[in-house]
Amino acid sequence: MRVSVPLNHKWFFRKNIQAPPEALPLDWDIVNLPHTWNGIDGQDGGADFWRGTACYIKSVPRGELPRGEACLLDFPAVNASADVYVNGKHLAHHDGGYSDFKVDITGALQEENLICVLADNSDNDRVYPQRADFTFYGGLYRGVSLIAVPKTRLDTETDGFPGLHVTPALEGTKALVTIETRVLGEKGRTLRYTILDADGNEQAKAETTEESAVLALDPVRRWNGKKDPYLYTARVELLENGEAADCVSARFGCREFRIDPERGFFLNGEAYPLRGVCRHQDRPVIGNALLPCHHREDIDLICELGANTIRLAHYQQAQELYDLCDERGLVIWAEIPYISAHMPTGRENTVSQMRELITQNYNHASIVVWGLSNEITMMTPTNDDILENHRILNDMVHSLDKTRPSVMACVSMCPIDDPIVRIPDAVSYNLYFGWYGGKVEMTGPWMDSFHEKYPHTPIGISEYGAEALNWHTGKPRQGDYTEEYQAYYHEECIRQLFSRPYIWATHVWNMFDFAADARNEGGENGMNHKGLVTFDRKYRKDAFYAYKAWLSGEPFVHIGGKRYVDRVENPTRVTVYSNQPCVELFANGESLGKKEAADHFFRFDVPNGGETRLTAVAGDCRDESFIRHVDTPNPAYVFEEEGAILSWQEISEPEGFYSVNDTIGDISRTAEGEKLLEEAVLPRIPQRKGPLGGDGEESDIFKKMRLSFTVMRLIRMTRAPFTKEELLEINAKLNAIPKAMAD
Repeated sequence: MRVSVPLNHKWFFRKNIQAPPEALPLDWDIVNLPHTWNGIDGQDGGADFWRGTACYIKSVPRGELPRGEACLLDFPAVNASADVYVNGKHLAHHDGGYSDFKVDITGALQEENLICVLADNSDNDRVYPQRADFTFYGGLYRGVSLIAVPKTRLDTETDGFPGLHVTPALEGTKALVTIETRVLGEKGRTLRYTILDADGNEQAKAETTEESAVLALDPVRRWNGKKDPYLYTARVELLENGEAADCVSARFGCREFRIDPERGFFLNGEAYPLRGVCRHQDRPVIGNALLPCHHREDIDLICELGANTIRLAHYQQAQELYDLCDERGLVIWAEIPYISAHMPTGRENTVSQMRELITQNYNHASIVVWGLSNEITMMTPTNDDILENHRILNDMVHSLDKTRPSVMACVSMCPIDDPIVRIPDAVSYNLYFGWYGGKVEMTGPWMDSFHEKYPHTPIGISEYGAEALNWHTGKPRQGDYTEEYQAYYHEECIRQLFSRPYIWATHVWNMFDFAADARNEGGENGMNHKGLVTFDRKYRKDAFYAYKAWLSGEPFVHIGGKRYVDRVENPTRVTVYSNQPCVELFANGESLGKKEAADHFFRFDVPNGGETRLTAVAGDCRDESFIRHVDTPNPAYVFEEEGAILSWQEISEPEGFYSVNDTIGDISRTAEGEKLLEEAVLPRIPQRKGPLGGDGEESDIFKKMRLSFTVMRLIRMTRAPFTKEELLEINAKLNAIPKAMAD
């Protein structure tokens, strides 16, 4: 029987090593796995995290190896390319930093064995990802195991095949379960196939020399998402003289699903709207070198939110994570890191990563779609090579898996009539109206316009979000990085997206803040702060509770703005989130009244004088917060961009008149304002040429999105060359122009 033991303790490590050393280098650093070398420099900004080839090396005596006729090294992931040596002999090369691969080291073993792995995350033009908004951590970040196996054995090596693939076909209360396996070595051995229920009781069994069998479950208990994520276990034993010489098993669920372009996602014949989040796999300091407890904490937080789906972006994630999704009933979008920048020399790698993704994760009941790519037309407009690459991947999905559809995440600028949008079975768009451009109110109507033109194409939203740090204001506005604007943004998206049943899935970007070393936004470099939860998982932002109010069945009440203590405005607006029908708010023990809210967002205008202790009561649920009146705004609550030309204190905003903090669209509603913009501002704004950044005129979508930017945000985002004096002069002129009356 196969035996697996971890090999994670005491590896010698050094960066910038191009070839394996001949002997154990005792003067190197000692690390335990899982490990990444970018846990710090990949999170501190500057786009300068170290990328290159590093060496892990370890000595293992033959006597410490598990006994078997053959020995495999199992690498759950090495980012991004790996070369494996044993006793100086090169045994394997693997490209792709997120999938499992195994290496047969039997023929290279000696009494003392020097195991060496060269891991390489350097920049190249053939292994994805190379251009994306997240850090590409290098290292052996999911550990290593040694597996002893018999010479004739069940295949767990080819593309990371897990030893068996299980395909249930449902017929009413019955399921016909096809189990397929592969034998390496001597053929014709007897194989025993068994299905066990969740308690380990045998439900069906067959013995045959064939490498597949069909077993019946009657009656069958369906895997039914979060309602009842019931899992069976399929087991295959390779028999020798009637005894099991090798054995593999996998859990699976019996479910059927479909994506209806008019009515959304269906699970087991019932409408099951997919409402959830995206997830990256990193943490402070340890980067992507996560332990099982970290995966559990992430899934616990996602379930607390009430989500029923996760888009696992933008790469294959850990088996522990997929297992948890199976157990908790979360519906999963799984994808490869074919992202942002198409590489003509990278096609082979997209194919191998897709083959490994599907092969290794086929049995997971939680996975319902395979993602072909993400925002692949961001840097290069659709061309014949991109289209052919996607058609190859799409055909591969359907060839390797007859049960799951393909899907693709399109960048917002990708025209809806682009031929690439027609390739997958379903499509979703990454839309950031209200953050990178446009107004948040544009999100729902944009979805309507797609659905109206292509009513037979299932449409979803694969990313949407706004950044929030510990900045606060009573007057949130787009681009201010406040927790209050993020909450407003998501409240609006919830109203628009959850009310449209044809939207097959919505995935918030992102569940957690994550590292993107090239970023310099919001006052903390190296991070993307669109998470509903902070990077360290310790603080749930207010937007988290907006979703919990809509999606969770666990009774709760939460007072928003807990970190916004010092407030100038009197009265001050306080939002309470709850999934209960009625909320009562108390200020220093006195009731401010009860409110009902169909949208789960309860608004109270609270007198703000002195210090006030707030208490919200909803049924048996209570929550408290504290506010304090101040005469001048607390500067600690306002983001001041490092090196900013103009600070917020210097911008005068007389009531009833424009300023550089008003939008281009609003200012343009007056002839005088439009003239000022056309003469003093817009000619100096760098234009985004063409629909995707190519030659030609500025596209209509960018012109429309530009209208929603304030003058200051447009200048900051485009890095337009204005001096402080010029901006103050423009602001003074705007201060003299009365605002147009609202329509």
